[in-house]
Amino acid sequence: MRLWLFGLYGIVATTAVAGERAIKKGLSDKTGLVTELEQFKGLEKYSPLDFDRFGGHEIRSLDSNLYEELFKHWEENFHFDYRILKALKEDLEEIKAKKGTALNCGEGVLQELKPIQSLENDGLTLEQIVEKLEKDLLEFCDEDTVAIDVASTEPVLPYDDEVHGSLEGFEKAIKENKKDKISSSMIYAYVSLKNKIPFGNFTPGVGSSIPALKELAQKTGTPHAGNDGKTGETLVKTTLAPMFSYRNLKVLGWMGYNILGDLDGKVLSHEQNKESKIVSKDKVIGKILGYYPYTITEINYFPSLKDNKTAFNFIHYQGFLGAKMKLYFIWDAIDAIVAAPLVLDIARFLNFAKKKNQKGVIKELAFFFKSPMETEVYNTHEQFEMLVNWYNSLK
Repeated sequence: MRLWLFGLYGIVATTAVAGERAIKKGLSDKTGLVTELEQFKGLEKYSPLDFDRFGGHEIRSLDSNLYEELFKHWEENFHFDYRILKALKEDLEEIKAKKGTALNCGEGVLQELKPIQSLENDGLTLEQIVEKLEKDLLEFCDEDTVAIDVASTEPVLPYDDEVHGSLEGFEKAIKENKKDKISSSMIYAYVSLKNKIPFGNFTPGVGSSIPALKELAQKTGTPHAGNDGKTGETLVKTTLAPMFSYRNLKVLGWMGYNILGDLDGKVLSHEQNKESKIVSKDKVIGKILGYYPYTITEINYFPSLKDNKTAFNFIHYQGFLGAKMKLYFIWDAIDAIVAAPLVLDIARFLNFAKKKNQKGVIKELAFFFKSPMETEVYNTHEQFEMLVNWYNSLK
């Protein structure tokens, strides 16, 4: 099995690759991997935890390699045992990125990652960008290749039915070089699905969620899933919120205040990039409860935290006899450590889906995403049950 990562040199991608290699060498166990739970026994027959190649696109540091980029992240965060990193040096040095696109990625990415090395900066048209990305993918892929977008958060791009509403319109926009209508996450999804490569969108960006790309996935018979990996605070929210429904307690308000450092924090300190992340995190409460209490969701950059993400939550709720009460929780985690194993999980499940002739949106992978496609199930407990039932029905 092979895995192509859009955003290969970011901390999530580099940590995911290091984790897979560490497990393969016996340097780490499989803690954190959903696919290694007893409920998914037998998955290894179809989609083993064994990636023979990693590759990807990147918009920075193209003279570098994955080891050098992971070492930079490690120096900032010390997020796992240095002895593991040292033992993987030779393996990781062989993995190098190809030049990607930063089209409509927002000021946050453009400012925090400069100098940007992207295809559009080379003067390429949309059609030429697509051709170059396709060439890179096809040179890398085999029949068991999966592609996942783990790039930085994009701004919300206004929906245009003429472009996004149909595959014909989308491809016409590419030919007519309408760069203002198409984002990098859409392009990455397009080149993957066009070439029958299962695609997962771990970012809050649009990815494959527009009608045009859903149509493409059906046309090529390719499975895809997204959006926005559910790794921390939102995981707790979607696990805890159902409790209030089960006990018939009324949530009056829910405040979530997130602070984080590292590149993710820098990018999200730009309002343009932050908006899509706020929308993704904020809507889950109402979707689960069936009504929308007063909510506050804030994300702020806190440099010294680096990749540690801390979320403070305050929940005001009403119980028997109208009594008003409160619940508080704090989530504190190393973002890459909770995100990286899910990237491997999603890749394995998408590969399994392809082998079982599944196509289009795999809504049963909602368990892994804040904004899952084609389902209104946001309750973590129900999502997990849906995932297990899906797997059992196919295995």
